[in-house]
Amino acid sequence: MAFFVQTMNTWDRSWESDPCSFAMVVHKDFSDFNKFNLSDCAVDSHRAPLALDWGIGNISCHEAIKNGTCICGQNSECINSSRGVGYSCRCLTGYQGNPYLHDGCQDINECESPEKNECPQEARCVNTPGSYHCTCPPGYHKGRNFGPSSPHACLPDRARRAMLMFISLGIGLAAGFLILVSIFIWVHRKLKRIEEEKAKKRFFKTNGGLLLQQQPSSSQGNLSETKLFVTQELEKATDNFNESRILGQGGLGTVYKGMLSDGTIVAVKKSNKIDQCRVSQFINEVVILSQINHRHIVKLLGCCLETEVPLLVYEYVSNGTLSQHLHDDPGAGMINWENRLRIAAEVAEALAYLHSYASTAIFHRDIKSSNILLDENYRAVVSDFGLSRSVPIDKTHLTTLVGGTFGYLDPEYFRSGQLNDKSDVYAFGVVLAELLTGQKAVSSDKSDEGLVIRFREAVKENRLFETLDKMAADEGLEEEILAVVRLTKRCLKLNARKRPSTREIATVLEQLRIKEGSIARESLQDGYCSLSERSYCCNVDSITEDSLE
Repeated sequence: MAFFVQTMNTWDRSWESDPCSFAMVVHKDFSDFNKFNLSDCAVDSHRAPLALDWGIGNISCHEAIKNGTCICGQNSECINSSRGVGYSCRCLTGYQGNPYLHDGCQDINECESPEKNECPQEARCVNTPGSYHCTCPPGYHKGRNFGPSSPHACLPDRARRAMLMFISLGIGLAAGFLILVSIFIWVHRKLKRIEEEKAKKRFFKTNGGLLLQQQPSSSQGNLSETKLFVTQELEKATDNFNESRILGQGGLGTVYKGMLSDGTIVAVKKSNKIDQCRVSQFINEVVILSQINHRHIVKLLGCCLETEVPLLVYEYVSNGTLSQHLHDDPGAGMINWENRLRIAAEVAEALAYLHSYASTAIFHRDIKSSNILLDENYRAVVSDFGLSRSVPIDKTHLTTLVGGTFGYLDPEYFRSGQLNDKSDVYAFGVVLAELLTGQKAVSSDKSDEGLVIRFREAVKENRLFETLDKMAADEGLEEEILAVVRLTKRCLKLNARKRPSTREIATVLEQLRIKEGSIARESLQDGYCSLSERSYCCNVDSITEDSLE
């Protein structure tokens, strides 16, 4: 290895003729001494091959490391002496200093000295422990001839820059698009809510909400307590008017079972579209029904006028309709004679209240077995006032378009269009005939003339026993059933003036119920029999004496 030899003054051994002398240790093969002018005191340094061969101790690196006597410091390595014995230490590549000290070898910062790194001009030098590496600055990439002699080791990264610009532009456009979409959705929803609110107000006004609000609260009624429901509440209550919640359907609307937020079970009637000329009448019906508080008339809890069609909310009656129990339910036997007589009396009581006792007379116009609800105790509740009309109590009739259900419709009302309380009486007579016979008012057989005609013919031809329901014939006593048959005949008279009033009907039926217990006791003593035993001990010919006209 090369070694810089500097001049030395060996003052104690210099020649007298030349005080400047040299002392050097060179490789044994070095013979080029003529470079050195020993006669002058050279001030310049000269180069000569220097070879030092020495070692520590007389053991190898392996043995020194093994027995823990190696004195080489950190970042250094142990080298066996070329003499065969001993060892020496030297700093690792990239480190400099005294290798025999514990931390004598220090990392060389090649990046601080351009002479010690080979990074191209454009590149950046990054120092690492024991070494360094070169990297191109942002926006550049390593060229094909990356190295110290390459004039363009780092090339501008146009493609990457373009890609970054494209990505940045894409992200910006996407963010802008998302912002625009969000704004559009927000504006759309806002406008939709505004439109919905306008529609609700429009429907509220169209369905008579303003008229309802202007109605004075009656001291006899509960108009102020009638709740105005919002659409969302009833939609939630009925599972958005799910078909599985339907309790019944009619010509005026569909009834759904629902549960309010407080857990109250209700029946929600979704009306069909109503004519604008009937808005005031509809409001009048709501007002009248809100004033009615009768145990046998369904209670109106409130209404919703914010939808295209009005929604009415009634109390829920849990045991279905009388029609279902008489005609559809296989367990119709649960409606025994005692229950049938009581149901008839309760319906008559409700009609008498509507016709006579309410502040304004109300004609139901659609009395039928499917509009008579039953609770778990078979208590009767009259429902469905969609066709009802209210008239001043001193007015005898009301001329209106004919409305009702075929089979229950009063023939005189059908001909004249004049509605009065006797029209409800006729329909109630059909319900009595259903309770007596268990037959439908109108069957699916097109050739069938209807229950009223069949009943009249059976009475006229003395065939009543053949038409009576088995439950009524087995349980009913002669006097009770004959009294109900006579009452049914009177209700079904073609001449409305000859029909009894609902108040009279209610009185007769209530008296029958009161006498029912005493008649049952007397039957054991006086020989009374049920009509199922008519061929043995009963005579019903007397019921044909009254004219049906």
